[in-house]
Amino acid sequence: MASEVSSSYSRRAAEYAERLGSMTAVHPSDVHLVSTWAAGVEGPLLDAGCGPGHWTAYLRELGHDARGVDQVAGFIEHARASHPSAPFAIGNVDALDDPADSYGGVLAWYSLIHHEPETIRRPLEEFARVLRPGGRLLVGFFVADNVKPLDHAVVAAYQWSSAVLGKELIAAGFDVEETHTRTASAPNPRPHGAILARLRPAG
Repeated sequence: MASEVSSSYSRRAAEYAERLGSMTAVHPSDVHLVSTWAAGVEGPLLDAGCGPGHWTAYLRELGHDARGVDQVAGFIEHARASHPSAPFAIGNVDALDDPADSYGGVLAWYSLIHHEPETIRRPLEEFARVLRPGGRLLVGFFVADNVKPLDHAVVAAYQWSSAVLGKELIAAGFDVEETHTRTASAPNPRPHGAILARLRPAG
């Protein structure tokens, strides 16, 4: 699935970046949520699956030590060109290059929607590995009453219920602190969700 996601987004990276690759395309509620979450994080931030890089750049504008990784080379090229002062690298959320305990926070903003239910725990465990004890994770996703496929414009994706995704986070070593939902406005009123979680200290 990872190679299919990468190749599918590579073909549409420029289109995606033009339509969604700026903070002007972000819902104000999401800006507030991410900003508030980041303000409570101690230590560097990883924008995991950063896409065109706008969230990474925004977090740095707020004064955070943030970097972005994405498996799509076209996104990283766009991010580096658009935000030259921010660090970006090609990377896979299933197998991050960072050593353990590298970050105070990880933002996974709609970057896990293409993981199947059988594989979703892999990136969550990677986030747990690179986070410091007590580190914080924020996951953005599409909400449903259960796990089910999503009609996505680029490649196969999934919607999750907050309860089911929360159980996956708990199994990966996190404590769920908050859940949020909102409904997008027409013409595509798809429910959106976010979960804030904290890595449990070892032992």
